[in-house]
Amino acid sequence: MNAETDGTGGADGAQDPRRQFAEECRSARELYEGGPLTQTQLARMVRTSKSTISRVENCVGPVPAGLPPLLDQVFGTDGLFKRLYEEITAHAFPERYRRRIELETRAISISEWSPTVVPGLLQTPDYARALFREGNSRASEAELASRVSNRIARQEILANSTPPDFSVIVCESVIRRRVGSREVMQEQLSALLKHGTRPTTVLQVLPLDAGTHGLMDGPMSVLATSDGATVVYTEGIRSGAIIEEPADVRHLSRSYDVLTATALSRDASAQMIRKHMEAL
Repeated sequence: MNAETDGTGGADGAQDPRRQFAEECRSARELYEGGPLTQTQLARMVRTSKSTISRVENCVGPVPAGLPPLLDQVFGTDGLFKRLYEEITAHAFPERYRRRIELETRAISISEWSPTVVPGLLQTPDYARALFREGNSRASEAELASRVSNRIARQEILANSTPPDFSVIVCESVIRRRVGSREVMQEQLSALLKHGTRPTTVLQVLPLDAGTHGLMDGPMSVLATSDGATVVYTEGIRSGAIIEEPADVRHLSRSYDVLTATALSRDASAQMIRKHMEAL
């Protein structure tokens, strides 16, 4: 998935999860069971700074990814702040992408095919920035920074204590095509190698000579959630679609399985990525 916005979401008042997060934080702090907490006291309890708490309560800047579960722990709010944070993350994207992002945060497994660029969940900040810059040459530095921040924030799901099973297949052209400078691309390929060593991640490369296959039309993700639902997400240049029809999901999932069998093994994929990285 490759389109993020500035994170405003266009919402107001109680419909804005960012504002609700701020109000809930302030309210929980002031109504704390042991007596009202100052921002300094709360900051100490959640291992952050007073200025961070102040920014969160005044809707200034993003909510740090590690803060919501700590607030839930301190206030005993049974996942309230975690749920609001997931809504904030989803609202950082155009409406047509939000359901995919919401499903992404709840997924127990994600299988992704990308024929053109490194998937957003694996991009480095500089790689993402180079893509955004090419996609909109008129974007301001602030806009670029916000979009990169939103994209990198999505990667928190792979770093938490219970990450989803994550399978990724990229076309060989993805690792061959230089995005940004030589240094940017080397850093990105190095990051891919590191991701490939994670026990919950399987990273494969589909060679250019692999021939035709059923997913040549574009990128695709298969997302399965703990409630047993499985959906497919497909994306165009300016559009994204969720596919839920069981027969279509089954067909596309099968196409992904065939692609998995056709792609290089994990070790051979890592060797190819390392070879291209060293050749830059």
